Amino acid sequence: MTLRKEVLAFIKKEYGVEAEYPWARYPENEVFRHEDNQKWFALIMPVKKKHLGMKGEGYVDIINVKLDSMLIDMLRQQEGFLPAYHMNKSNWISIRLDGSVGLEQIYNLISQSYIATAGKKNKAKL
Repeated sequence: MTLRKEVLAFIKKEYGVEAEYPWARYPENEVFRHEDNQKWFALIMPVKKKHLGMKGEGYVDIINVKLDSMLIDMLRQQEGFLPAYHMNKSNWISIRLDGSVGLEQIYNLISQSYIATAGKKNKAKL
């Protein structure tokens, strides 16, 4: 199973959320949002390596998550983390889904993003 598929399975199991495909032009881009407030907590998409400043041809899957800006600054200094691709770089970060970041850390960061984007009623429950 690819890391992308493992992350998809985690999101579905943990949050009961199905992927949305809002752009017909980009059918592999998957958005995950809260049901109550419709806010995104994750976006998974393939991106050309050259657009991410990486060497080589082809694509790499990434996941964008929303995190505290101080944490983002720390993570960007580590392998596998990049400034958010096509998102606000102060509040979002891109994580490569190529094995450079451990699965448990990715799950933890998705959970933090889920909490950060939850509506007020749901935050009290989390």
